[in-house]
Amino acid sequence: MRRTALLVSAGLLAALIPFAPARAADHADDPAPAPVSIDRFEGEVPFAGQPAEGIFTWGGDSDDPPTLRLADRSDAPEGAKVLSGTYDISGYGGFTHDFAADLPAHDWSAHKGIRFWWEGQDSGRKISFEIKDGGAHGEASELWTTSFTDDFTGWRQIELPFTDFTYRTDYQPVGGIDHVLGLTGMWGYAVTLPTGVKGRFAMDDVQLYGRADQSLRASVTTDAAVYPVGGGGTAAVKVTVATTGSAPLDEPVTVAYRTAGGTAEPGKDYTPVSGTLTFPAGTASGTSRTLKVTTLKPKAAKPAGTIPLQLTVTGAKAPAESPQIVVDAYGLPYLDSRLPVRKRVADLLSRMSLEEKAGQMTQAERGAMTAPGDIAAYALGSLLSGGGSTPTPNTPQAWAKMIDDFQLRTRATRFQIPLIYGVDAVHGHNNLAGATIMPHNIGIGATRDPRLAEKTGAVTASEVRATGIHWDFAPCLCVSRDERWGRSYESFGEDPALVESMETVIQGLQGRADGRDLSRGDKVLATAKHFVGDGGALYGSSTTGTYTTDQGVTRVTRQQLEDIHLAPYGPAVDRGIGSAMPSYSSLDVVGDGQGPVKMHARGDMINGVLKGRMGFDGFVISDWAAIDQLPGDAAAQVRASVNAGVDMIMVPYAYQDFRETLIAEVKAGRISPRRIDDAVSRILTKKFELGLFEHPYADTAGASRIGSAEHRAVARQAAAESQVLLKNKGGLLPLKKKAKVYVAGSNADDLGNQTGGWTITWQGASGTHTQGTTILQAMRKAGGNVTWSKDAAAPTAGHDVGVVVVGETPYAEGVGDVGNGHDLQLSAADRAAVDRVCGAMKCVVLVVSGRPQLIGDRLGKIDALVASWLPGTEGDGVADVLYGTRPFTGQLPVTWPKSQEQLPVNVGDTAYDPQFPYGWGLTTLTGVPAGGTVALKALGLAARAAERVGADAVGRELVTKARLIVQQKADGRMSAAVAKPFADADHLLLTGRYGAAVEQLTKAYSAA
Repeated sequence: MRRTALLVSAGLLAALIPFAPARAADHADDPAPAPVSIDRFEGEVPFAGQPAEGIFTWGGDSDDPPTLRLADRSDAPEGAKVLSGTYDISGYGGFTHDFAADLPAHDWSAHKGIRFWWEGQDSGRKISFEIKDGGAHGEASELWTTSFTDDFTGWRQIELPFTDFTYRTDYQPVGGIDHVLGLTGMWGYAVTLPTGVKGRFAMDDVQLYGRADQSLRASVTTDAAVYPVGGGGTAAVKVTVATTGSAPLDEPVTVAYRTAGGTAEPGKDYTPVSGTLTFPAGTASGTSRTLKVTTLKPKAAKPAGTIPLQLTVTGAKAPAESPQIVVDAYGLPYLDSRLPVRKRVADLLSRMSLEEKAGQMTQAERGAMTAPGDIAAYALGSLLSGGGSTPTPNTPQAWAKMIDDFQLRTRATRFQIPLIYGVDAVHGHNNLAGATIMPHNIGIGATRDPRLAEKTGAVTASEVRATGIHWDFAPCLCVSRDERWGRSYESFGEDPALVESMETVIQGLQGRADGRDLSRGDKVLATAKHFVGDGGALYGSSTTGTYTTDQGVTRVTRQQLEDIHLAPYGPAVDRGIGSAMPSYSSLDVVGDGQGPVKMHARGDMINGVLKGRMGFDGFVISDWAAIDQLPGDAAAQVRASVNAGVDMIMVPYAYQDFRETLIAEVKAGRISPRRIDDAVSRILTKKFELGLFEHPYADTAGASRIGSAEHRAVARQAAAESQVLLKNKGGLLPLKKKAKVYVAGSNADDLGNQTGGWTITWQGASGTHTQGTTILQAMRKAGGNVTWSKDAAAPTAGHDVGVVVVGETPYAEGVGDVGNGHDLQLSAADRAAVDRVCGAMKCVVLVVSGRPQLIGDRLGKIDALVASWLPGTEGDGVADVLYGTRPFTGQLPVTWPKSQEQLPVNVGDTAYDPQFPYGWGLTTLTGVPAGGTVALKALGLAARAAERVGADAVGRELVTKARLIVQQKADGRMSAAVAKPFADADHLLLTGRYGAAVEQLTKAYSAA
């Protein structure tokens, strides 16, 4: 009988037989349960993946997964076969046995541990062994890890007691569930093999062994790890005993406690306590006792003092760490909120040690901390959640609790400096399930609506701050010059003037430019990124893995650097942007003699231009592990980046090593104390301005507005205004509600494709992973008479019009680079859907994508074409313009090319002959002025007059009227002679040269 059948049968028997009362006195004499086999490797468990039960390999790239086979071995420890394999791993790799996802999890709690036979090769390498606990299935469970060393030859039975397993902190597939190894909901195991060496292995007979004693099944916990209390107050520590399965205690549990050690002085700062708490046999699981520690009122100003509470537990597993009572800092000037921020910063800085300053300059990924106590132990200044690094469950309440728990740890430091917590909320609070997801920046650029951009920023800030997060790594001020770049959708557009016009989003995020609004419960610190030139990286210049463009080299003249890539940063500084992030890319300025230099090491740009010439007074945060890409060893990388002006280093996994290296570099004189003080002053200034010293914990008053109708209305408006109508033959759009509409295409009913990358996870994913409305659902909600067939296989007869929604699937950063498994062509399925629908009836094609898609070979068959970009969760906004509830008003934020070979192509190029020019966008529900050339002449005269008197709103309206006249004539007759002046006119409009804009539009009209 298969092992799974045995376990299921055992479970059914257990459910039918009444439980006997637990025995306490003679429990120790019970025989150990018989071993339970998990893998015999005789072929009973196939090589397969979820949801079926099976064994499968994995790795960091295509070469890393090991090879596996079931080999006949005469010396097999059990049976006739063993699991045998070879490996040559550069990144990471190993294999997993997952139990069937559609059957119940397994209960291992009756056993002491897991064991198996391993054929040693005497490599001296450690081999990690993981078990999977809790969650929905084997790929959505907690990972608990331990290891053994291959320092022997031949077969040896390896025994791994469950008490040796620790929660894995560097990676969790779902961000953690309850951080408790319950052993009652187990989903399998995994083996991680050594890297950097070729090897072979053999393994046999994985089984559960031994009997679990109460010290494993019972545990003692405290309700917190840190108990801050004002001098003179009393800390109440709740001590709780609990058992796996919630059974009463079999045996007594005692907890001896005493206060000892720490930085607080007994008798002066607190009254020492000691004693014993007893939980007798039969005590119900979850029973608590409370002990109290009384502190004494301070007589003078002083830093915080710690009082460790030492617990000695008998009969159960002790808490993972001893709790600490903390007597809060008192009376120091930096604590006085009435003082100016600069004085508070100066006072605090004067008291800090080099080690504390180095901690403030260190940012770690929250899931990578080896222990939560590291926050205090290393005086960390910041944590972040990378893309997809979320608490479980992924709710606003869980986010706030997680961050509050992290902030609590800072109370155990001398000066109780709060963390600043960062997240990439690049189009709404996109890591949070149920948040309002806005169109990506490329869609916001298409709206040409600065006031709307500010509103989207305000909604994002409100939802982010309500979950306890104070800092947003947004907006991206990149000027995207090549749509082959996988991050091009993070840009507002290819024109620096357009990017600058959208920087109102900074006020939405931060509030007023002087920083006075940062302490509000609905504002966050914003980040200008990626300084500078990331959008100009040359195709083929990247040296990062298989990337082609992202993190590559931007080669420009000094004038191009100033006019294109630096242009958005001065206005951002004027708007009070609080932080800035350098680019991964290298900058190669023609003629400066330096060649390509990674931006994280370009002191001439960070110290010289950003902080010096532009007067940026915020702080500079590095990108994710970006300093690892600098030349030299770790010390050289730290030295180069910090001396270049980077104030805080995002070292997601290597935070301990970074801090140690930074301290050593300062002590060696290679980084000056003055540079350190400058960096820490900048960081502390923003923490004070954010009000974190007074209110370090989450203000969840705004949590009820997360994903609210009010917020979604803003996203719906943004989605509607982002839609760009490229072609509208015969006025097919807007659709009539009574029309029979045939809807097809891969992106019509896929919320994940509609929201794109950076949604719930870093890369995003197809399918439904958050709350929102697809375009198909929105069309139905709008009252449309809709037939749906994704692949257009359903009969097409009897319909008035077809709507085919096609485009890209999600990606982020260099993973989405063209040439890295991506191109700008529609998929074969999408092309087939377009051909079938447009060959049968009048049709509208919507392109849901992060960049233009090549549609020219089918343009003649398409009656109406819409660039929908990545509209976010509110598909209703798309339906609004399709059915005429709102007019189409969007304009191209980037040039739409005829072919991939034409790239890069941008407004201002000498040779400019695209499919559709920058700024193009037909309008519905708006009349086009009559009069042709005569009307354009009059509009030109009026535009010059408006420009002279600074009547910007009037000037913009006059240019818009001229643009409509040109588009009406040029529609379907595009040429280089039309496209170039048309695109140039939009750039002139954005720079306030209204008369010249109409002059260029007149040229385009004459050429049409």
